[in-house]
Amino acid sequence: MDGFFVVAKKGDRAVGKTKRGKGTKVMVLADRHGLPVAIHIESASPNEVTLVEATLASRFILAKPKRLIGDEAYDNDPLDRRLRRRGIELIAPHRRNRTKPATQDGRALRRYRRCWKIERLNAWLQNFRKVAMRYEHIAENYLGLLHLACIMILLKMFLR
Repeated sequence: MDGFFVVAKKGDRAVGKTKRGKGTKVMVLADRHGLPVAIHIESASPNEVTLVEATLASRFILAKPKRLIGDEAYDNDPLDRRLRRRGIELIAPHRRNRTKPATQDGRALRRYRRCWKIERLNAWLQNFRKVAMRYEHIAENYLGLLHLACIMILLKMFLR
């Protein structure tokens, strides 16, 4: 058998249509060292901006972050206002086609250079085969595997 494909159950909570079939979006929040702080899964359909608050609500620690660094997809003024009301500073470069006045200054955008740490965390999560290819039909089981992968990453970093 050359390939193996598991069809997700119809109506599962975290499976949505994409250009290449069905998929699940994994939202990860990391601290300044690139270690996992929160993880949330959702259908592949919704935009990341709509999932930020749910990801913040599912964090492993009690303390809320002071800053949230995101890519150009997070350049959203309503999201910026909602996070500012919660005491969180949003740092995201502006989109090229932005028509409204700039809200980010150069000093805060220097912190955006550290965004490679979240990409490294995503690569660490992809090292786990059951996480990289979702075989579980039930979303809670997949989320449990993601939590287990985060625990293993944290243990590996702290037991060096």
